[in-house]
Amino acid sequence: MGKNIVITGASRGIGFAMTQAFLEAGHRVVALSRNAAPLEALNHPNCFVVAVDLSLEQEVIQAGALITQELNHIDALIHNAGKLINKPFKDIELQEVQEVYAVNVFGPMMLTKQLLPCMDHQTHVVSISSMGGVNGTAKFPGLSAYSSSKGALTIWSEVMAEEHKDNGPKFNTLALGAVQTEMLSEAFPDYQAPMTAVQMAKYIVNFALEGHHIFNGKTLNAAQSTP
Repeated sequence: MGKNIVITGASRGIGFAMTQAFLEAGHRVVALSRNAAPLEALNHPNCFVVAVDLSLEQEVIQAGALITQELNHIDALIHNAGKLINKPFKDIELQEVQEVYAVNVFGPMMLTKQLLPCMDHQTHVVSISSMGGVNGTAKFPGLSAYSSSKGALTIWSEVMAEEHKDNGPKFNTLALGAVQTEMLSEAFPDYQAPMTAVQMAKYIVNFALEGHHIFNGKTLNAAQSTP
């Protein structure tokens, strides 16, 4: 029986590949993105597209209302959307840091809160973090806003798992290493990752459907390498 899946950042890279994989497997996908055109072009009857800017609270509230009207239960919510600014800390402006946190941290928080009424102990909330957001891993110049925001997302997910451990959804985080996406090219223009977006998407799809039967409140590294 098909599941109800909600994915943010679904219009490109790993998010788009996940959307296609879930649809091909017979699941229903609510696909969120600021750019709805690639998703609408799929023209798939099981793909419900919601155009939303996760950095804007009112848009997230409206998106949440649309989703809860469309679905009576969410099986998996995947926080995949991300924003990256590659700039030395001495040159970065507070507004730029806030923009990164708005998408990478506050957006997932707000959207999860809106969708909690459609979740129960069978729901899996998966946050897509980065190896750069894990304590003790390699860090790279220029990614202070991005890496620290992913660290915040990771800790928030762990707290949510504790708050909802009795009868609520399961929360886990996947810390991704190098995957050949547009975002990786923005951070490391000359680097060729050992893994494609499609390969990583397949792994996340399986984890979203099955991982919560084993894990809750965990951060799992999903990386062959970091640049």
